[in-house]
Amino acid sequence: MGSRRLPGKGLATAGVSRTKCNYRSGILRLALTLPAMLKRRTLLLIDDDPAHAQVFKEALLDAADGPFQGEWARTLAVGCERVKLNDIWAIFLNLRLHGHKGLAAFEKVLQAAPGVPTLVLGGAKDKGLALEALKRGAKDYLIEGHIDCYSLSRAIGNMGERETAADTLYTEKARAQVTLDSIGDAVISTDISGTISYLNPVAEKLTGWTKAEALGRPFPEVFNVVDSQSRQPIPNPMDIAIEANKTVALGRNCILIRRDHSERAIEDSSAPIYDRTGAVTGAVIVFHDMDMSQTMVGEMKRLAQHDLLTNLPNRMLLKDRITQAIAASHRNGTQVAVMFIDLDQFKHVNDSLGHSVGDKLLRSVAASLGRCVRSTDTVSRHGGDEFIVLLSEIKHASDAGIMAIKILGALAISHEVEQHHLHVTASIGISTSPEDGIDAESLIKNADTAMYQAKEQGRNSYQFFKKEMNLRAVKRQSLEAGLHEALAGNQFVLHYQPKINLATGAISGVEALVRWMHPSSGLIPPLEFLSVAEDCGLIFPIGRWVSREACRQVQEWARAGLRIVPVAVNVSSLEFRNDGFLDNLRTVLKETGLNPHYLSLEMTETLLMQHAESTLTVLGALKSMGVGLAVDDFGTGYSSLSYLKRFPIDCLKIDQSFVRDIVSGTDDVPIVRAVITMAKSLRQLVVGEGVETHEQMKFLQAHGCDEAQGYYFSRPLVAEHFERLLKSERVPSLLKGGMATSPWLIATKKHSSLN
Repeated sequence: MGSRRLPGKGLATAGVSRTKCNYRSGILRLALTLPAMLKRRTLLLIDDDPAHAQVFKEALLDAADGPFQGEWARTLAVGCERVKLNDIWAIFLNLRLHGHKGLAAFEKVLQAAPGVPTLVLGGAKDKGLALEALKRGAKDYLIEGHIDCYSLSRAIGNMGERETAADTLYTEKARAQVTLDSIGDAVISTDISGTISYLNPVAEKLTGWTKAEALGRPFPEVFNVVDSQSRQPIPNPMDIAIEANKTVALGRNCILIRRDHSERAIEDSSAPIYDRTGAVTGAVIVFHDMDMSQTMVGEMKRLAQHDLLTNLPNRMLLKDRITQAIAASHRNGTQVAVMFIDLDQFKHVNDSLGHSVGDKLLRSVAASLGRCVRSTDTVSRHGGDEFIVLLSEIKHASDAGIMAIKILGALAISHEVEQHHLHVTASIGISTSPEDGIDAESLIKNADTAMYQAKEQGRNSYQFFKKEMNLRAVKRQSLEAGLHEALAGNQFVLHYQPKINLATGAISGVEALVRWMHPSSGLIPPLEFLSVAEDCGLIFPIGRWVSREACRQVQEWARAGLRIVPVAVNVSSLEFRNDGFLDNLRTVLKETGLNPHYLSLEMTETLLMQHAESTLTVLGALKSMGVGLAVDDFGTGYSSLSYLKRFPIDCLKIDQSFVRDIVSGTDDVPIVRAVITMAKSLRQLVVGEGVETHEQMKFLQAHGCDEAQGYYFSRPLVAEHFERLLKSERVPSLLKGGMATSPWLIATKKHSSLN
């Protein structure tokens, strides 16, 4: 029969009569009066004497260490079954249970509830059994005849105190054990006789002895230390600490002979261990691996001086080496060169393929640079996609130019990164000492200035620093600051250049070209500021403004009743690879209300062929929006015919460099014919750019070119004057060569200064 509970109290029992104990259903329940929400500890009484149960109940009510709840089992079988539920805090067991002799009942309880504190009850004649039970693990005993509320409540209180003390001791011991096991130093302790009583994991690793093997062994057997110079044994530090009764430290040059006879340089200190009375009971030694510490210090120093991504020297170490190289060059009569290398348009890689690919490409570039230079030179990562190469002890400045050509060639080789074949170019600026500076800061600054000059010259090149570059650098900084003001002050304007249908003479489209109307310098053409805008990131807000303004203007012409023609805007490579490019374009179309079919984006061959697979995805998204797509300056880059067939391109624009000489019988003639033929086969519109003469126009007409654009028809015009061209609808006189009366020519002459 299992234990049961009565409502309103807290002690369940089995087999107690209603009349004798005044308990319903023969089940006794004892309970505390503390709030039910408090967590209670359950005590189990295994006793066949109802009088004991009543006293047990009263004792629980009087116990000061509550809250408690009690349960009563009249038989040993029921009690052993109950403790299996694992929620019994303590057991009170009567050794005089009916049918059980000696310690049989106690043994069964120990087996059923190992670890649960047990108090035994016995008669005066059972004192010997009780003492034996204490030896076997009982926590206390009470003699029958002395079992009353006071003695039971005191026994319960004592058990609570012992449990609290045991828990505290266990917690402190566990905390100490975890601390010793997790610290970075090795710890060994001994008793007063010098026998090992503890090793932590670090001590096991350093000595080569496991804790199980070392326990009980003499300390010198496990901790064998000699002087590194004399190779003589070091005096036992534990004995010294105990004898001196204070903490002592080993001298330097101590070598630990490990169990496998290998050696480690160590550093340690020893201290005595005391008991509660202050008597010395043993000693403890704490030591650490000096080799490991020195290695760690060296690693920390290396990390402080090297780039984490590429493991190349960082700025701090580079400056130190430049300073040393300059000093050596003074002594040896040589020169020092600093090369500032910036990867061209590296941001495209991060934007299109992700930073993981970008990081791996930087490591590949670092490796390529390392293979180019001598062992006496230094390759450093300056930050981002910038690297600096220090060439020490060169005889002539031209040697740096030779190295720059070598580096450009090495970087041009395909970098294989995560199944991508990546091609990178770089712009390199070079400064030399003593001509361009006699300290690290000056050389780096001037090389940086020369690098920007290389970028302005078209990238993928190198430039030596010249003093006049500083003036250009100042101008460039002024230009960058002015661009910020231009955006804030709405200083940008759009000029519009028409595209002409060569069959009808009608305006078939218009290209929007950005200009900067500087408040003091006047009109600044895009070639003077767009490269700076790309370098400083302003190309993104400028590009968004151009798209929005062009779409807005076309809508305004439409509302004025003019014939609407598609407007084309140029997209830079940085814009195209930007994560927000598509969303920005959708926003512009939504805000201006322009039908996407009246917007065309012009992109260069180079832009399209960079990361062609990801390009295909973006072009597909643009096409699904209904936007037109054109390849600008076609023929000046490198195109793959297979990709041109896959790209959803609407138009090819023949670069003006080919159109310029088509009437003089140069090699450009077959190129122009081939482009027109190819465009037709791909069902793409073909436009001739830079048409300036009647002969050029007639050539394009004769060979089936669809449209043309250039000064022959009109220079780029402000919006107000472009409206006049829209109103004229077509210019057949231009197509026939009748230029004198052409309204196009008149408008162009009036406003040609606006280009």
